[in-house]
Amino acid sequence: MSIEVRRKEKEPVGSLLRRFTRRVQQSGVLLEARRGRFYRKPKTKRQAKESALRREQLRAQRREMIKAGLLEEGQLIPKDKIKLKK
Repeated sequence: MSIEVRRKEKEPVGSLLRRFTRRVQQSGVLLEARRGRFYRKPKTKRQAKESALRREQLRAQRREMIKAGLLEEGQLIPKDKIKLKK
């Protein structure tokens, strides 16, 4: 989808540029380009289940550490303390 703007007789370049910019904005070309810029493939069912399980295990471990007084509310678990079941 190309956008074409022709220069009118005795039209300044700034005005032409503004008209072009407005047309591009209204057409949605930029939005479409930005949307596809960082495309990520959707996760497979197996990957989604594994990541959900990992999150659940981390939450449970975090709750245990808060109860034991090893962490405060809002703190993250240090990487060396993470223990996940396989």
